[in-house]
Amino acid sequence: QWQLAESGGDSVQPGGSLRLSCVVSGLIFSRHYMGWFRQAPGEEREVVASINPSGQVAFHNDPVRGRFTISRDNAKNTVYLQMNNLKTEDSGMYHCMAAETDPFAIGWARASNYPYWGQGTQVTVSS
Repeated sequence: QWQLAESGGDSVQPGGSLRLSCVVSGLIFSRHYMGWFRQAPGEEREVVASINPSGQVAFHNDPVRGRFTISRDNAKNTVYLQMNNLKTEDSGMYHCMAAETDPFAIGWARASNYPYWGQGTQVTVSS
């Protein structure tokens, strides 16, 4: 049975940093595209970043580009999201997601293109 287990969420002040991790089991990690999406209460899901199986190609959405960085360690079956210079609008539940079929070709920023999701980890940015 597959599982995506996120961790690293916390409450921080604006300008702070967090590193989220997602450990994957039950899937062949090195064959999967990985990504992160976030969702605040009453808001739509927003994909923030995605990375290809080798880790050589990554995309970041406009609101986080230059502040967030997605990376992966295929030896550890883990994908990361380094978040710097956090803003209050970054608050929300962050979920990792996985897809074996190439989502880059059909829309990397659509959460529906990633069949596997984790339960999420909460990020709260407030002063």
